Amino acid sequence: MAIVTDAAAGRRALERGASVLQLRDPSARVRRLEEEAISLVAEAGVPVLVSSRADLALATGAAGVQLPENDLPVEAARRLLGASRLVGSSVHSLEGARRSADEGADYLVFGPVFATASHPGRPAAGLEALRQVAAAVRVPVLAIRGVDRERAEACLQAGASGFAAIGYFGG
Repeated sequence: MAIVTDAAAGRRALERGASVLQLRDPSARVRRLEEEAISLVAEAGVPVLVSSRADLALATGAAGVQLPENDLPVEAARRLLGASRLVGSSVHSLEGARRSADEGADYLVFGPVFATASHPGRPAAGLEALRQVAAAVRVPVLAIRGVDRERAEACLQAGASGFAAIGYFGG
């Protein structure tokens, strides 16, 4: 999953092999996010998720929403979006993963698996924590933070179904 801030970044990520796009720009106004989501949904040819905004996912025809851990609860997003759209949840612990999976998340994004310059001072959970989370839930788990080509393979070996990234796909 490539995390992108606009349609241009989405196009670059698709050229680099992204199979899912997550539109995320916390500083953007809602109107701009809506325009970018509409453009991505029309052009991408892959599922487009909107970060944090179930309402925009619904309004723009996006495939679903990606929820930060302390955001709208998964159950509430599911009520808004119904069963046909994806609801993903970012989690940072085994407990959070179990809770989100139990609430009906279709997939989880777990991390930070590795230390990363984009989140200085935030300790990495590591591959063993990723392994525990992936083994504890029945939904796909994507690794996030500090993932490059070599680390992506290590994440898959630890039980992740894939990974989410910004830099890997060209930001």
